[in-house]
Amino acid sequence: MLYAIHPSPLGELLLAGPEPGALASVSVPGQKGGATVLPDWRRDDAAFAAAAEQFDAYFAGELKEFDLRLATRGTDFRERVWAALDEIPYGATVTYGRLAAMAGVDPRAVRAVGGAVGSNPLTVIHPCHRVIGANGSLTGYAGGLDRKRQLLTLEGALA
Repeated sequence: MLYAIHPSPLGELLLAGPEPGALASVSVPGQKGGATVLPDWRRDDAAFAAAAEQFDAYFAGELKEFDLRLATRGTDFRERVWAALDEIPYGATVTYGRLAAMAGVDPRAVRAVGGAVGSNPLTVIHPCHRVIGANGSLTGYAGGLDRKRQLLTLEGALA
């Protein structure tokens, strides 16, 4: 596995993937379930230069959608939920129930959808920060609620 470390307003992003340009994981320091560098991983910051450029543009407010080659390996259910996350527009939010419907899942399966959102391996890229509680509250975020608030403020979804 290759990895790179890239600075961001959220802290150092850990970008990892099986080959140059193919992202399998993006995580922030202290992220619940986030990736950790293993002894057999090899650091290669150039391998994810395109991702680093897109993150810089996103955090500068110049990029609204990522266009990267992804190499995630989740269950069919999780991949459907992660694909539905990509349908949430920049600056918008949806509830877990709405996300379930977007993924073609029974809206009563919000706990399972929440589990899939919580296991999202590509933080920010699959914008799980755009999912909120049914009452409009900012609910769990593997990177921490302060980061979720920071991302939603950057995108204009919060004042």
